[in-house]
Amino acid sequence: MKDKTCPLAPYCGGCDFVGSYEEELAEKTRVACRNLKGFGPVASIIGSETTRYRDKVQAVVGYDRKGDICTGLYQKNSHRIVPVKDCALEFEGASEILRSIRRLLKTYKIKPYDEDLKSGNIRYILLRRGHISGEVLVFLIFGRDEFPSSKEFVNALKQMHPEIKTITYQVNDRDDSMVINQDAPIKVLYGNGYINDELCGLKIRLSSASFYQINSKQTEVLYKIAVKMARLTGNERVLDAYSGTGTIGLVAAKKAKEVVCVELNGKAVEDAKENAKLNNIENISFIAADASVYCKEAAKRKESFDIAFLDPPRAGSDERFLSSLIKLGPKNIVYISCNPHTQNRDIKYLLKFGPYEVYGSQPIDMFPRSNHVETVVLMSRVNTLDK
Repeated sequence: MKDKTCPLAPYCGGCDFVGSYEEELAEKTRVACRNLKGFGPVASIIGSETTRYRDKVQAVVGYDRKGDICTGLYQKNSHRIVPVKDCALEFEGASEILRSIRRLLKTYKIKPYDEDLKSGNIRYILLRRGHISGEVLVFLIFGRDEFPSSKEFVNALKQMHPEIKTITYQVNDRDDSMVINQDAPIKVLYGNGYINDELCGLKIRLSSASFYQINSKQTEVLYKIAVKMARLTGNERVLDAYSGTGTIGLVAAKKAKEVVCVELNGKAVEDAKENAKLNNIENISFIAADASVYCKEAAKRKESFDIAFLDPPRAGSDERFLSSLIKLGPKNIVYISCNPHTQNRDIKYLLKFGPYEVYGSQPIDMFPRSNHVETVVLMSRVNTLDK
């Protein structure tokens, strides 16, 4: 499809779809139906705002063809930087902040990092915005621990953009493609190291490395649908597997008796605990563990859950987890997926080995202009919805 709006689309690789959003939604509907229609009804896809929806921005720093400092994206399947002055997907004001950072890098002679020569300084810039609060976090990632005129740089940037509430810094000297080094410390240069926001009536604290949905407004839609599917009455014991920072578990806790969140990433668990304290939610616990290992051990202890929320990575769940989940016996399983193909595989396993039926599927577009489609599927033990 020929791009009608963005001249960079053929080069930067940031958008899989351009032009008609109706055609994009139709294709995403076909993807969802191809993977889920065989199990039961698939609802009409829920669309999103298509511009300024990304509350997280990630930019690589380098030089353009004129030798000037630029920020942008790596061209698809290459290591060539495509300079981006403004992206219509990024939150309002992001391009102005990046423009200011580029100017300050030049002023204070802070050079882009050269991965081959191991010289220079800055590699990436990450921005996070609180969708409701409007607060902005700036995360600077350097290739080596040398930040010339750091105090002057930080003071100038925060004065230019009062919406910036914190600035953090990390050294990532790894040779792989990971932007954030999970093993390296993050230093706070300004502020508290986090920003505040709201989601589904909850106070949320976001730090530099927090996992958080990019499209905050659509995330509220997703979570409300998931919690509604669970049919909580206030008496249930709930499992939130692959829980990240625990946001869906926190939303569910307001309508459940007890929620247990399981997440492998220790930093995400720390953030989840802080968010629970922030909202005075006490009927929730967070366990730093592999979901498959935890469920297997819980099944051995003959524990049980009434409801299970699953939100695994793109690779989906594994058979260890799914077989243990069947033994835990939840009456309702709400499976959230960013990959309908692996979701299809996991659902087939649950239908084959467990007493479950699929009662409905809801596609949601979380990432307009990308080829990703999110789907929420309700599975229930046979006859439980009729009781």
